[in-house]
Amino acid sequence: MEVKKAVVIGAGVMGAGIAAQLANAGIEVELLDIVPKPKEGQPPVEDRDVIAKSALARLAKDKPAALMHPKNARLIRPGNTEDHMDRLKDADLIIEAVIENPKIKSALFTKIDENRKPGAIVASNTSTIPLKDLVDGQSEEFKKDFMITHFFNPPRYMPLLELITSEDNDPKTVADLTRFMDEKMGKGVINCNDTPGFIANRIGTFWLQAAINEAFDRGIDVEVADALIGKPMGIPKTGVFALVDMVGLDLMPHISASLLEKLPDEDGYCKIHREIELIDKMIEDGYTGRKGKGGFYRLNTEGGKKVKEVIDLQTGEYHEATRPKPKASAKGIKKGLKAMLEDKSKEGRYSWAVLKQTLVYAAEHAEEVAGNITAVDDAMKMGYNWKKGPFELVDQLGADWFVKKLEAEGEAVPALLKTAAEKGGFYRVDNGKLQHLGIDGTYRNIERPEGVLLLSDVKRASKPVLQNKSAKVWDIGDSVLCLEFTSPNNSIDEHILDMMNKTIDLIEDKNNRYKGLVIHNEGDNFSVGANLKRAVIAVKTFRYGAVEKMVKQGQDTFKRLKYANFPVVGAPAGMALGGGCETLLHCDGVQAHAETYIGLVELGVGLIPAWGGCTEMLTRATQNPKMPGGPMPPVAKTFETIGTAKVSTSAAEAKDLLFLRKEDKISMNKQRLLADAKTRVQDMLKNGYTPEEPKNMRLPGKTGHSALNMAIDGFYSQGLSTPYDVVLADQLAEVLTGGKKGDQTVEMTQDEIRDLERQNFVRLIKEKRTFKRIMHMLNTNKPLREGPDPKHRSTHQLRAEMRKPSLFKRITSPFSSAAEKPVKTKPTCEVKPQNDAPKEAANTDKAPEAKQDNKPQAQPAATKDKKAGNKP
Repeated sequence: MEVKKAVVIGAGVMGAGIAAQLANAGIEVELLDIVPKPKEGQPPVEDRDVIAKSALARLAKDKPAALMHPKNARLIRPGNTEDHMDRLKDADLIIEAVIENPKIKSALFTKIDENRKPGAIVASNTSTIPLKDLVDGQSEEFKKDFMITHFFNPPRYMPLLELITSEDNDPKTVADLTRFMDEKMGKGVINCNDTPGFIANRIGTFWLQAAINEAFDRGIDVEVADALIGKPMGIPKTGVFALVDMVGLDLMPHISASLLEKLPDEDGYCKIHREIELIDKMIEDGYTGRKGKGGFYRLNTEGGKKVKEVIDLQTGEYHEATRPKPKASAKGIKKGLKAMLEDKSKEGRYSWAVLKQTLVYAAEHAEEVAGNITAVDDAMKMGYNWKKGPFELVDQLGADWFVKKLEAEGEAVPALLKTAAEKGGFYRVDNGKLQHLGIDGTYRNIERPEGVLLLSDVKRASKPVLQNKSAKVWDIGDSVLCLEFTSPNNSIDEHILDMMNKTIDLIEDKNNRYKGLVIHNEGDNFSVGANLKRAVIAVKTFRYGAVEKMVKQGQDTFKRLKYANFPVVGAPAGMALGGGCETLLHCDGVQAHAETYIGLVELGVGLIPAWGGCTEMLTRATQNPKMPGGPMPPVAKTFETIGTAKVSTSAAEAKDLLFLRKEDKISMNKQRLLADAKTRVQDMLKNGYTPEEPKNMRLPGKTGHSALNMAIDGFYSQGLSTPYDVVLADQLAEVLTGGKKGDQTVEMTQDEIRDLERQNFVRLIKEKRTFKRIMHMLNTNKPLREGPDPKHRSTHQLRAEMRKPSLFKRITSPFSSAAEKPVKTKPTCEVKPQNDAPKEAANTDKAPEAKQDNKPQAQPAATKDKKAGNKP
């Protein structure tokens, strides 16, 4: 079965979100909802599609964006369930997402069955009603084609899809839907048993209840609880209370009620569940979380100043929130989770109590909810953003240690945990194969779907081919290597550059069997850029020559990467900013995860791209067939993209911004990303790979530089740019227009443009205002926006002062060594033609960490363009 058209019935938050993700997958969608009833005494509504149309309008404004590209909205047609049920007749997939009322759903299913074509799959997005109850009273043909597809909110960003099937389903139909949800919708499909809450909400709701109970009972403050339950346990930094705020305090009672109604009294959740007076009062008063007046946290704006406040669980009063650093939490981060759980402090005992109950509950019910441990682990990782699932956490602690600690406290130990302790853990590697412990006590291979290759599996089953303190190289089979960054935030430093060079040497050595390279990093982000702390150390000691050396090293390394005699494919996911972006710009091809946010954001920290970012973006703009003729349009386009620090909100938008080429490809499912990238490498080799030739460019020079400065003057006069933005834009404009050599009648080599990048980067790194921007970013994770110029200088004066020779004498240490001179080194590779060898600069940028919704924050730039810095 191939899904070409889908219908979503129910245009609420979830229904509209599912429709948007279908459109993101390129599927034509009908979004239907009821015709609103007129108020008493009022005539019928004029627009019978108003509910679905309003939902479509919301999708266009949603933040985080539900649509990966604005044009995807064209694939969604609004309608209603009275006039447009005939639209179901040619639909391949029909998804119900209406209110959780069995009677309403049953009536709708009957109506769907009357209008659908034979064999069309019908799915419900229910999260609380068993499948057997939903199909009660429906036709046998309907039962055969009906399943539950439980999406997690927001559907675009949360990868988990829980699939519940029945014996009535045709296995081929199940396989077809699974493949569609996996490959086209980008979902991690987990097969669940038809039990209350399925997997993730069953375990997750227990975990939240246990954490809240223990916090009230032990007198643990909200911020302290979140600090303990967050990073040390590999759980999102929201912890527990901030997560409940995000989900909605008012939603939790509904989930609890559905579980309590269907679970037996002896179930662990029924035993620990309790009504908490403070939470009931918060909901009654409108403190329902982020969507209400606040929740456990709130933002107080009285007095015109935003102050984050947190509720006191004992008094119910709000006070200013702090960022506590409990000793137990610090111990867990530094020495490992076990150290935190063994800590005898109140915080340590709280952490143990919460995790102990949660892991035991998961072990008690793994067979009931899924039939295997891997489904439970994967559901919690994809549905609740845990770094490790419950059974992986037990292995991290040591199953034997965990069981002994339970027994020492007189706790009942589930049989599955005892078996794991006896066998040595839930997971193991046997003959190079990753295995998991079955419910029956035997180990079996973990079978990934065809086309799925996880670097984590490779790492568990093999040793790196090469490694240093910031990078590792892995053999991913079929003569293809994978280069992985392992530094904090995958930030690029000299060790990663060194590993790139060693990897190139290895593959280019004719005596080895390797033929291609994928650059891929696991974790939330591909790379947030270069290591800013390295730059700070150099600047503080006035070692500007060391900075220039790092810039040159990066330029030469990326030059080798781009012109190597083998194919290189970048496989990013999450943020690829600054130096991370420049890495991708020098790959032969990019296979990007759909949720990839790419940008050159250096101006936010007072610098310009200098590892070839300016040069490569100029080259792409010049070669763009849609670009108007002449040297100025490509320059203006590149200046706008870099100068406003634009960051793509998706991989699809990255093509608009030229961070990705038209021929670059997108993987909807992150689990397929590495395999897809490897296939790209293999395809390039089959087609007779040859590296591209460097291309010269004609740049507008002084006249173009003046034109760009005039544009900035306009922004500055409107108060949209700061004084230092003017200076930064001028330095960027000089590079993009070719500096003194720029002349539209004369070609410039890419090397000459990279020389300008390096020259102006080093000039800016010496500037005190750049240093302030860097330090502000490191200390606050937010960009610095300077105030107005107290001297009221003109833009001409601001630029002229930056260029005064005396400036560099003032800020350069008289003790800087004689060795700190401009670096002149031989290129580390030979490229033909020789006058076009790349050199790129040390991109010393660090972007803010992604928030829980996986959306980077906007970056500052040369202007406060409303479109600038958009990141999902």
